[in-house]
Amino acid sequence: MRVNRILLSTTLVVVALVVQVSVLARLHLPGAVPDLLLLTVLGLAMVYGHTSGALIGFGAGLLADLAPPADHAAGRYALVLSVIGYAAGLIKPETGRLKSATAPMLVVVASAIGSTLLYAAVGALVGDTSARHVGIGGLLFSAALYDLLLAPFVVPAVMFLARRADNDPLAEAGSASKARDVSAGWLSSGTGLRIGGQRGSGLKMKAAKRSAARTGRIKGVKRL
Repeated sequence: MRVNRILLSTTLVVVALVVQVSVLARLHLPGAVPDLLLLTVLGLAMVYGHTSGALIGFGAGLLADLAPPADHAAGRYALVLSVIGYAAGLIKPETGRLKSATAPMLVVVASAIGSTLLYAAVGALVGDTSARHVGIGGLLFSAALYDLLLAPFVVPAVMFLARRADNDPLAEAGSASKARDVSAGWLSSGTGLRIGGQRGSGLKMKAAKRSAARTGRIKGVKRL
């Protein structure tokens, strides 16, 4: 990963985690809690791709596992977010830009449901049955609903920042200069400018011929 990607991803993940723990977790909403950290990982993964998405998801999940008041085994949420980040990064188009908001919204819903199921499954493997007592159906519905309502305010902003940070000004300047060189070469190799030059040279030749003819006439008059 590039340095600017690492810096931006770390900053966004830390901010999302702080807001998640200090604000969203204290709202006491019925069912699940809006997962701002998940949405941040999704936005970054859909710009940077599946490999970076998996790495960002693992780092974000590990921070969430270690941040107080975590009450589960370390590495549990890191596994969940690394899988979600990898899967979300697979929809990244070749141009890096999505044509509509339908695909990101579907990814948000699928990720909210998938992360809840995967978290509960990993918890069942380590002996955590809290999701069974709360009700897995209510958790799935509330998680998908909360994340879907929060996604339009988070995912586009994260994707915008990721694209801005991923642009290299030197590379853009180099590509722009190359584009100018190519366009200049294309123009000089064949069309408007060259035709204009030919017309200009033709006009000069005609003017020279007229001047020579005028000079010849004047000399003829003097001889007479």
